[in-house]
Amino acid sequence: MMAMPACIAHIPGMDAILKDADHVDVKSAVGSTSLRAVVAGTFTYQPRWVTALVAIRWAFVRLLGMTQDGVLTAPRAQPEDVPLQPGETFEFLTVKMAEPDRYWVGSFDDKHLSADVAVAAEPLDAQRRRFYVMTVVHYNHWTGPLYFNVIRPFHHLIVFLAVRSAARQTAEPPAALAREEGSR
Repeated sequence: MMAMPACIAHIPGMDAILKDADHVDVKSAVGSTSLRAVVAGTFTYQPRWVTALVAIRWAFVRLLGMTQDGVLTAPRAQPEDVPLQPGETFEFLTVKMAEPDRYWVGSFDDKHLSADVAVAAEPLDAQRRRFYVMTVVHYNHWTGPLYFNVIRPFHHLIVFLAVRSAARQTAEPPAALAREEGSR
């Protein structure tokens, strides 16, 4: 198992999410925005070239007998659009757990694979944080590894660019960090 950032390792239930995982990866970026802004920006990152890849993916999943409602474009979500209550949905994920300014975990289940995505914030100083995005995949059907191994290079590139883009947003430091800075 890969070395895991402490801010992800300390998320309650992470051991269960990682158990028997078929794929795990972590991407990170540094920024001075909020965790919810990074979640919103990461999951609605869709420049034109990503929209083109999503269209190609749509044709590919149909060949594997999977369904998709069509080529989706994601409007840019705002931080306040990111739900924090378990069971609520954001984009294609259902919230499993969240703690404001610390972590957000969402899941996706389909016939071919299940995925959990954890986004965590590690304070670096009064304004900057390192944001981690961890993807955990479990295959559910023979089409799972076929599908994921085809999209894997694009997954790595898109998640890397998405979290980097989202972390570059600027915002006021979360209240917990502002209080921490004021108590020094």
